[in-house]
Order: sequence, then structure tokens, then C-alpha cells
Amino acid sequence: MRSTKRKSQPSSTTASSPGTALALGLVAVLAGVTLAACAESAAREPVSFTAYGAAVAVGNGSARAYVLQAGGAPAEIGVALSEAAFSGLPADGAAGGAQMPDGHHMYLSTLQMPERNPTPYRFVGLDWSPAGHMPPGIYDRPHFDFHFNSISETERNAILPSDPEFEAKAERRPAPELVPAGYQKLPGGVPLMGAHWVDPTSPELNGELFTRTFLYGSWDGEMIFAEPMVTKAFLETKPDFRSPIPTPVRYAEPGHYPTEYRVYWNEGTKEYRVALAGLVERAEGK
Repeated sequence: MRSTKRKSQPSSTTASSPGTALALGLVAVLAGVTLAACAESAAREPVSFTAYGAAVAVGNGSARAYVLQAGGAPAEIGVALSEAAFSGLPADGAAGGAQMPDGHHMYLSTLQMPERNPTPYRFVGLDWSPAGHMPPGIYDRPHFDFHFNSISETERNAILPSDPEFEAKAERRPAPELVPAGYQKLPGGVPLMGAHWVDPTSPELNGELFTRTFLYGSWDGEMIFAEPMVTKAFLETKPDFRSPIPTPVRYAEPGHYPTEYRVYWNEGTKEYRVALAGLVERAEGK
């Protein structure tokens, strides 16, 4: 009787021929080379992105803080104002403002920094002054103050005249090497801000019309903020302005600090931007 058992067929899992093995080996080598090249290319390419904090209502629009990173390091930190923010702004004396020593009102907003914030600035105090403020004839034009604070909100909120040491803390000066070159302190302090330092060579302090300027701030012997101050009229021209700023001999804390400030219109996002730019890393004591 003839057997019905079939002959076994070659399995698909049997060993490949020498030619096939060589081809597979070459594919593996090429794949490894490609992955290594991609990794090397990615390492060379700069990592650039913009991180934003939460938007806050300003006028009929909004404002938000941001950090621009380029090449894996922070390059710019700023405030972006939407185009609609310039309509519906409160007039002097409207509800919700803080009355200043000269009788004018200021309208305060607090902008949180994005989570990815490698800079020493912890939040931004955005102030709208519809009638400006003292001294008269200089800063009495409608403008915004941008306080980039290196202290916490709790510490900022404690800067009040109800503090028995308010005047003493306002007059207590930081070590000279912490003060940017040439800056001079104005008398007294401002609630919820601190003491202000100005550059006496600034155009508006030498007979020119105030459009934008740059100040620093201190409190209780420490430098606590950097402050671009910009008129609404100048922002509305959609400028592309940048200016170097004096920097101190050293900083009390290490971090990335500005060497210039910018005021410009971002066509891509349709926002007015005021920023600390040209950030460079400074070690503690340098």
C-alpha cells in the first residue's frame, strides 16, 4: 500500500542564502548610518520655539508674557499685546485703578511667565497710565510700564506705604556693582513697584519728547526689576526698534540677562511686543 504522507516543504524560516544575508546586513548598516547622521544633524540644528504664559484681558484684547528660545537658550523675554488691546482701555479716574501720588491713576495687570522659563524674571507687572505720571512735562503721556520682576508676587505685593519701613527700604541702595553703569536713583518709592533708577542721558530727560525709555528698579538694597516704558502712540506706529542697555558689573543671582530691549510689531501673530532681548548667561558674581 502506497503511503499518503506528503514530503515536507521547505519552511519560510529556513536560513537565507549567503546573498540574502549580505543584503540584509547592508540594509542594517545603512539604517544605522542614517540614524546616526540624523541624530548628529539634530544635535547641530538650533532648537527654537516661543513659550507663552496665560493671556490676560487688556482693553478689548489681551496681553501675554512669552519666552523666545533659540539654539537651546533663551534669547528674548517679553510681553505681547494684541491689536485689540489698544481699544477700550480705561480712562484716567475710571474704576479699578490705583491712585498715584500725583493724583493720576494706573491700571495694573499681572502676567505669569510660561512654564518653560529659564530666566531670572518671575512675572511681569503691566501698568497702563492713561494720563501718564510725574514728573510733569516728561512722563505725563499715555503709556505702558513693563516691570520684569525678579522677585515673587508676594514680595512685590508687600511694597506698600503701610510697611513701617517703606521709606527706609526705598532709600536702601544696592551695592554699586549691582547697579547698571550711569543709572541714578529717583527719590522715594512707588507702591507695588519699588524705587526707580533712570539713565540721565535718556532723550526724554534732555529735552526730547518721551516715546520709550528703559529703567531699573530696586527695593530694600536689591535690584528687583528691569522696565521698558513705552507710549501708546509709539507702539501704534508698529515700530521695529531696539536699543542697547547698560548692564551692571555683576548680578546677585546667576541667569540669562538682557543686553538690549526691543519694541516691535510681530506681523505673524499680529501683536505689539516689548521685550528684553540679547539675553546672555551671567554666572553669580559676574
